[in-house]
Amino acid sequence: MIVDYKAIGKRIKIARIRKGISQEETAELSSISSRHMSNIETGRTKPSLPTLIAIANALDTSVDYFLCDNVVKSGYVFKEEANKLFSDCDDYEMRIIMNIILATKESLRQEIDIRKRLLEN
Repeated sequence: MIVDYKAIGKRIKIARIRKGISQEETAELSSISSRHMSNIETGRTKPSLPTLIAIANALDTSVDYFLCDNVVKSGYVFKEEANKLFSDCDDYEMRIIMNIILATKESLRQEIDIRKRLLEN
């Protein structure tokens, strides 16, 4: 299994920015160096489980959020993110976003069907 450390780092950075604190503050709250924090956010360093837990605690989030791009059964994290995205949308924006989502879903499923048929032949 390949772990996408860049995706983990990106989610850590997003959580940090949402909380409104700097890398340095996050590093201090997590008891790691600022350089180590920077390397984690860019995916250059593989954080240990205790470090991920410390960062999650510092950012008032869950480790699940950091790992959801790597775990198959993470739908609930993405649903929560979608709810947050919709929370500040007006009716028009929601309708446009839903149209985009529906078109993307339809295209994705068509592509999956095509691939299945190709593999069967």
